[in-house]
Amino acid sequence: MNNVKTTNSEAIKRLERLQGEHLIAVGLSGGVDSSLTAALLVEAGWEVEGLTLWLLKGQGSCCSDGLIDAAGICEQLGIKHHVVDARETFKREIIERLINGYQEGITPSPCSQCNRSVKFSEMLHWAKSNLNFKRVATGHYARIKYANDTYNFSFKSGNKKHKLLRGLDRNKDQSYFLYDLSQSVLENVVFPLGELTKEETREMASKYGLRTAQKPESQDLCLSEHHGSMKAFLDNYLPERKGEIVLKDGTLVGEHDGIEHFTIGQRRGLGVSWKTPLHVIKLDSSMNRVVVGPRAEAGKSSCTVGKVNWVSISPPEESIDIEVQLRYRSLPILASLTPIKPLEKDIEDSRPYRCEVFFKEEQFSITPGQAAVFYSGEVLLGGGLIEKD
Repeated sequence: MNNVKTTNSEAIKRLERLQGEHLIAVGLSGGVDSSLTAALLVEAGWEVEGLTLWLLKGQGSCCSDGLIDAAGICEQLGIKHHVVDARETFKREIIERLINGYQEGITPSPCSQCNRSVKFSEMLHWAKSNLNFKRVATGHYARIKYANDTYNFSFKSGNKKHKLLRGLDRNKDQSYFLYDLSQSVLENVVFPLGELTKEETREMASKYGLRTAQKPESQDLCLSEHHGSMKAFLDNYLPERKGEIVLKDGTLVGEHDGIEHFTIGQRRGLGVSWKTPLHVIKLDSSMNRVVVGPRAEAGKSSCTVGKVNWVSISPPEESIDIEVQLRYRSLPILASLTPIKPLEKDIEDSRPYRCEVFFKEEQFSITPGQAAVFYSGEVLLGGGLIEKD
């Protein structure tokens, strides 16, 4: 327990040293991470109020069960709890975009989009408008080096003042999902758990006697939890569209009930019997086809990434060496990145930037719609969405 006390003391001191007004709204999901976030800020002397976004009706970590636990934590800590109805925003920004993406034959990445367009934007706007609080805190395992922090960094940052960094616990690091945040958001966000491990979080939550200290961690998207599975969610919004499963040369090997139920690289659950193991290598929305082939045909040496947000540095004007992470749980891989011309339709967008990423070694299962996030060591440089060929 002495180590827990030391860790707790260090976390409190970091919060006490942060400059600016110590008024903050804590985004509470009803889990142990956000619960400890609120407890640490209260102990550090901040004026804290809890804020929970209502995203969906029914079961799910973001919904009814989470609301009950979030309210209970606020009661334990003696702080006010607010519930903000963000269902329409969530439907417009996440559900509708998700459905459109699956119909186009991509596998969307909703969590980073939700952080940008729903969670942080809604919380900051509501806190400022209703509480006159400029800051929000969440239980994400990530770190921010603010403009007033000294930090040696090899890349030219241009006018980028704040740096987004990985959480110290690499097994829990959630910076991948935060690549799309803006500088103005980073300036007003606090991540109290960025220096902690998950084990330390649970130990400290138990020390505080928080009701969520041993609450199981959610393993699924909130949409999957709400509907029972991702397939059930998609079936609720999309009509069944039977089509063909074919090899690259057009040979018919099976049938499917909707390309939205498949993803690049998938091997299990294809419903196809063939002489060699087959993987999904392409989703052809125009022909409503799932194209399959041997694993070797699913490898790629490069990919195009669009809608890039350069969060910690200015957009590079020439090729740079990076580490790129292609999935949340995957390891970063060595690559080089070359800026390319924006698409005509994106020129007026706030994130028009595009680039070509060249892998040092061929990669399996490059999935259009998923996030490709760029790092230099622990610093998250930027990220975007993998485009279809």
